[in-house]
This record gives sequence, structure tokens and C-alpha cells, in this order.
Amino acid sequence: MNFQQQSSYEAQALIDRCQAAILPIGAVEAHGPHLPLGTDNVLAERLSYKLAERTDSIVLPTLPYGQVWSLQTFPGSINVSNEALIAMLYDIGESLHRQGFRIFVMVNGHLGNGVALKEAARKLYRDYPELKVFYFFYPGVGQVTARVRESSSAHSSYFHACELETSYMLYLAEEQVDMSKALSEAPEIPMEADCTPTPWETFTSTAVLGDARLATKEKGEAIVETALANMERMLMDAKRRLAGGQTPHPEGE
Repeated sequence: MNFQQQSSYEAQALIDRCQAAILPIGAVEAHGPHLPLGTDNVLAERLSYKLAERTDSIVLPTLPYGQVWSLQTFPGSINVSNEALIAMLYDIGESLHRQGFRIFVMVNGHLGNGVALKEAARKLYRDYPELKVFYFFYPGVGQVTARVRESSSAHSSYFHACELETSYMLYLAEEQVDMSKALSEAPEIPMEADCTPTPWETFTSTAVLGDARLATKEKGEAIVETALANMERMLMDAKRRLAGGQTPHPEGE
């Protein structure tokens, strides 16, 4: 359900029925020669609509800018600060709560947004504990990723324009991928990069962290569908708790 295409006269009935608003959040940044600058926006949006269809939820207009400090000097990259992103997400959540939504789902397509999403969710929990807030970034895909990937990871915790992300795009937006330009780069990322601000141009000129040539639609489907199933389960559990009149409790880290 596309929220912005509804009229104000239709909105309240939709809110009362669906209870949950899904916000796709991405970024505009370099993704090598084979993927568009808006890759993270495309992934977040298409994931959001699939999740909405499975859970009878509403999809909000995509928030297209993210925290891309590490890639901000690459051609085409647009960066916003964590502080700006936190404030925007908090204000959106506050507005959704005022409108009568009970669940706010942030579907993130860009790893760099993670800190801001978590902080915004915590602030909303502090001020509006009755509003259930999720921040999703491909949850629970560790095992399937290890099973289907053929190349080693350039980094222990993040990936970019590589076998994995290119596979996601082949599954969700194949028409926007140019595999004839896919390349392989395995940069040496120093340990120091995890301990001090390190612009990516210090270790890559392409913004590709792995072998994008190994990407396939089938790999993307396996990982994305696992993430979607996990998101669907958590969101539907929250809806069932609402229907049962249960009060949400704090969850672990």
C-alpha cells in the first residue's frame, strides 16, 4: 500500500486497519561501474513493498539520503550527518504516532545508516514507548549468506557493490544492473579502518569490495527471501500483540 498515493480522506481508515508504517531508507552513493548511485534506495523500497504485501502494511515515501561519510568524495555520493538523519527519523516517528500508527518499521538499504536508525529508535522508545519501532537490515541471513557466497568477504562486518549486494539487485531490480561492467576488487582494509575515521578512497578506487562478477539472481533470492521471512515474522508478531492488547516490553540489544 503506497501511502502517498492515498487521499487524506482515505488515510485514517488505512491507518486503523494496517497499524504499521514501513519507511524505506537508503542513500545516494558510488556503487562501482555496474550499479546505480541509488542502489540502496532501490533495495530498501522494493524490500519494503514486498514486506507490506505480506503483512498488510503501509509503505511511506522513500527517505533517499543517508550517512555516507566514508564514500562522500566519490563522484555522485551525497552525505547527510547522523545528527540530521536521527532528527528526521525521530520527527517522522513522532508524526506517525500522532496519526495513530502503532508500529514504525524502518527498512534500511545502507549499512552506514545503522547508527542513526538505532539512536532514533531509542529516542522514540524513550518518549513514545507504546510505538513499536523496528530497524531492519537483512536480519538473520548469516547462515544462508555463508552457504551461497563463493568469494571471501573483504571485511568482517560490511559489504558493498560485491557478490552479495549485486545479487540482491539482480533479484530485486535486475533491469538496473549492468553485469558486463561488473568487476572484482579485493582491497586490503587495514584494522585501523575500524578504529579511526578512514575514507574509503584510501583503500579502493572503485567502491567495490569483492567479486561482483560472481553475483547471481538465485543467490540474491536465497538471501533476500530469508531476510523477508524474518522481517515478516517479527512484524506479524508485533501486530498480534497489538490485537491481543499486550504492552510492548524493552528488548535486548
